[in-house]
Amino acid sequence: MSDDAGVRPRGPLRRFVLFVGRTLYGEWHGIVVDPVGQLVRRGLSGLLLAFVAVFGVIFFHALAQHPTGAVIVRLTGGVKACLPLPLALLRTPVSLYVPALDLPVWAGITQLFFAFALAELALGRARTLVIAYATTLAGTLTVRVMIALGPGWWGFGLPPEIGQVLDTGPSAAVVGLFTYLSVVRRAPIVFALTGGSMVWESIVKPNLAGREHLIAVGAAIVLAVLHGRCRRLWDSLGALLFSAWSRSGLERLFPPRGEGRTRGSRTQPR
Repeated sequence: MSDDAGVRPRGPLRRFVLFVGRTLYGEWHGIVVDPVGQLVRRGLSGLLLAFVAVFGVIFFHALAQHPTGAVIVRLTGGVKACLPLPLALLRTPVSLYVPALDLPVWAGITQLFFAFALAELALGRARTLVIAYATTLAGTLTVRVMIALGPGWWGFGLPPEIGQVLDTGPSAAVVGLFTYLSVVRRAPIVFALTGGSMVWESIVKPNLAGREHLIAVGAAIVLAVLHGRCRRLWDSLGALLFSAWSRSGLERLFPPRGEGRTRGSRTQPR
């Protein structure tokens, strides 16, 4: 009786500890070990986007310290909701490298480097660029919708003066990349530390940046879910088309390369 009573309370706690341990082990391999293996195989070329992002932020930060440079930065990467949409879209790629004025630039460089480095090693260069730009653009466009709705709408709308606020910085891209990685690699702890912290930030300190971070989290989740489904959809569609092609008998008219020659050629005796 006493032994059973001592063992039972430890059962749920032991299962919880094992669950946390397995989760941490899986996330360690998916988020850290696999990208490090890619880095060993590819070398420093696998960190190209991370170095470009860091050097870009440092360059624009140094340029903005001078009056002429500040004007150049504003004209090339300054994005506001009051700007015409084509001009804002043209400046958005450069705005990723323009640090926000109200945030310490050096504190965010480490997060920026790790976000782009892990994403490039785990996802590839092209998909990393797409996710970083798509999450940033989602926040920029959604803010325009909020301003168009105006104040109210259960806290979703924004007043027109928000359109004058400078909307730059790579923070939305960083949040989007970490969120996408955590969903694709099934890392709930990383997701809680990134996406969950953004939710808490928007509740404690509601501002434009907090809203855009939430939008970046939502956009990254949608992209991560759609990526797997779209790939399965294309695989199923390809299998269906191949099956229809095989049953139609048309493959006999267009045999694979080399097959017709093999069947039609005759070996000549020497």
